[in-house]
Amino acid sequence: MSAVGIVMLVHTALDRAAQVARHWTASGCPVVLHVDKNVDAAVFRKFRQSLAQDPLIKFCKRHRCEWGTWGIVAASQSASALMLKEFPAVRHVYLSSGSCLPLRPVEELVDYLAARPRTDFIESATTADVPWIVGGLDFERFTLRFPFSWKKHRYLFDRYVDLQRRLGMRRRIPAGLVPHMGSQWWCLTRQTLSAILEDPERPTYDAYFQKVWIPDESYYQTLARQYSTNIESRSLTLSKFDFQGKPHIFYDDHLQLLRRSDCFVARKIWPKADRLYQTFLTDSAGAMKKTEPNPGKIDRIFAKAVERRTRGRPGLYMQSRFPGRWSVNSVTSNPYSVFQGFSELFEDFESWLSRITGARVHGHLFAPERAELAGGGAMINGALTDNAKTRDYNVQSFLTNLIWNTRGERQCFQFGPGDNQKICKVLARDQNAQISVISGAWAIPLFRSNQNFTDLRREAARLQQLEAKYLNLLRDQETKARVRIWTMAEFIEAPMEPLQTILDELGPQLPRHLSEAPTMVNLDGFGQFLQNLKNQGMHPYLMGDFSVEQGPVNMPKPPRKPYLVRK
Repeated sequence: MSAVGIVMLVHTALDRAAQVARHWTASGCPVVLHVDKNVDAAVFRKFRQSLAQDPLIKFCKRHRCEWGTWGIVAASQSASALMLKEFPAVRHVYLSSGSCLPLRPVEELVDYLAARPRTDFIESATTADVPWIVGGLDFERFTLRFPFSWKKHRYLFDRYVDLQRRLGMRRRIPAGLVPHMGSQWWCLTRQTLSAILEDPERPTYDAYFQKVWIPDESYYQTLARQYSTNIESRSLTLSKFDFQGKPHIFYDDHLQLLRRSDCFVARKIWPKADRLYQTFLTDSAGAMKKTEPNPGKIDRIFAKAVERRTRGRPGLYMQSRFPGRWSVNSVTSNPYSVFQGFSELFEDFESWLSRITGARVHGHLFAPERAELAGGGAMINGALTDNAKTRDYNVQSFLTNLIWNTRGERQCFQFGPGDNQKICKVLARDQNAQISVISGAWAIPLFRSNQNFTDLRREAARLQQLEAKYLNLLRDQETKARVRIWTMAEFIEAPMEPLQTILDELGPQLPRHLSEAPTMVNLDGFGQFLQNLKNQGMHPYLMGDFSVEQGPVNMPKPPRKPYLVRK
């Protein structure tokens, strides 16, 4: 008979528990089973009869177990006491559950523990040193009373905690005890376990821990510190928990992940994971290599799973993973470009940019009348339409859906102070946004229009105020978008350099030097137009300094095609 005894706490999937129990005893490890008293009596009798022929399997007194309550500790006490009594050759007792699965040959676990006859493997740390406490109760779980079930009587649980806090009620921790916490899945030596179960002070300790919250994570973890001479503060069982403190469940597609952990036992295994049970319970030759258990090797994968669960995927909305505001670095899923003032300054900017870069270039996606989709279309991937009312119902969702459904193709669109400004904050906090602004270019359409000057002045003041607010937002320290801002005056002074910079950012596969350029609008008389606005009491400052006599802008020529300036 092996020197390692297995205590199994079982409450569901009894057929799998029986399969694992036989696997343990086939290698000489005695097993003591505790079956939750909530299990139907007829089901329990059938389960017990199915294992009655195995002399290494025993059943202990049944307790009613519920998460967070004393019943789980009582169950492990009864099973452990029976193990020590019935199997005197056992040196280590390994606590497991019915959903635990041995990952390595049992002989390796036996040899591993035989080489460490005085070592207790139990995660045990003070409340100040553990990062995994979820739910807001750390040291208070030891100083308040918890007579009500957190799962069944949540209202009474919360109200009684609040009452104790208001009245300043505090429990006295038994003398000499320093509360410790850790995983409930331990492996203790006979000496330590028997000392805990036979301690003269056990009635006092039991009475205290019966009103502690989640005592199965603190009872043995605290008392082992009283008696053990050599504690390895870690569990030999691989058990991972999500951000809510709930255990991860392993399925068939986690086979290679479990192999990489090098752990002896894993929980929690899905009862219908046939491939896992077949592989680890029957294939000793293909089991994991002999090495030190190292669950940390797969921590990175679980950390990513927690991040995905809590933060979602940028730009992707789905049930249970709707990203909260500021919870992710990116609003959208892929990079895109926003141009402000370019389509006003250049007559053919959209067609030119599309031709040069191969990107999908839209007009003003957030224009008041409609979303100006590329090519004048009324619909785009994902059944997104150009309907302004639908778009404006949730501008962020419109943008994220457009970027997600066109992934693999760079999206570019125009924006300006005349568009729906609700999208401004979304653009500013999206690190996928590449925003290029020629400030003051909104004045060009006004300059070229045939409106009454009084109306032009009023509209210019409105647009300047909106753009100024937007520019302040883009210059804010919390802005995550990549932003480039030129005044209109400095841009037209040397336009080729900023245009080349923009193209370089759009993709390294683009030509290093421009071979053609967009056609700039005729700006004859624009300086006088700005002066007229000043004369009417409106100060146009965002476009920079334009002299009244300023004529057409002299543009440098690109290498192959002349840079066209309309006159």
